[in-house]
Amino acid sequence: MTQSLPIRIAALYCFTRFDDCAAIRLGLATLCEAQAIKGTLLIAPEGINGTIAGGDGAIDSVLGHIRALPGCAGMDVKESRAESLPFHRMKVRLKREIVTMGQPDINPLQSVGHYVAPADWNALIADPDTVVIDTRNDYEVAIGSFAGAIDPRTATFRDFPRWFREQREQLGKAPKIAMFCTGGIRCEKATAFAKAEGIDQVYHLQGGILRYLEEVPAEESLWQGECFVFDQRVAVTHGLSQGSYDLCHACRMPIGAAERASPQFVEGVVCPACHDSRDARQRAGYAERERQARLAAERGDAHVGAVFAKK
Repeated sequence: MTQSLPIRIAALYCFTRFDDCAAIRLGLATLCEAQAIKGTLLIAPEGINGTIAGGDGAIDSVLGHIRALPGCAGMDVKESRAESLPFHRMKVRLKREIVTMGQPDINPLQSVGHYVAPADWNALIADPDTVVIDTRNDYEVAIGSFAGAIDPRTATFRDFPRWFREQREQLGKAPKIAMFCTGGIRCEKATAFAKAEGIDQVYHLQGGILRYLEEVPAEESLWQGECFVFDQRVAVTHGLSQGSYDLCHACRMPIGAAERASPQFVEGVVCPACHDSRDARQRAGYAERERQARLAAERGDAHVGAVFAKK
């Protein structure tokens, strides 16, 4: 159904060793601009991570360029399609880590958990000897997860090591631990961290939730709800079709039917997640931005700020 949509979206990552990140960033930024690609790419000494969107030829060009970089020939890519570009800008940024865990000694190139293909995932997590852990942030888990998975209730991935160590004694009793995340990259570090903590029988979903939703038929799926993604689609469902959620323009938290029905929700201004943390001055600013966005829409212009407001 989605294969006929004109925009191709590529979510990618690769842990490798980059010695000249600045040169890599410049080459990618120049190419993405020339190909009218939009999205975000993060470059760090440990590799590359990001999501880009554009036409088929343009995406092929950028992916070919990345795969020619040191260690990236076998780079993992999850693809989907959309009616329109889910990003307004192209950002190629230098970072200390391509996914921030704050544990500099953890190196997925040296040690990582056992990969589990989507076709084999159901059997693993249905095993009563398996403890299943969702390594994503609390607002992501809130709109969908695998049945029975533990939610660490972390606000950021930096919080995961502390949570894991607090649960270390109990987790160490589990015969098997299975972890999952959106596209697989957080689990590369989460399972490497678990192994560094002395747990060997740790597994993770290869390709993440995105590949599972792409490959496992809905009638066989153990996934419940929708999967949060970091672009204007907000969430996807089975077959990687666009989901039902929007973003709050004030705090960028996902908004579903329940949030919209709340008396604490005002379109473009506030939602239940940020109702108690925004003062009158901030709300007035959001209301004005929403008004400007509506005026821009009436003129047929894009208004980037309405979608990508900072927290």
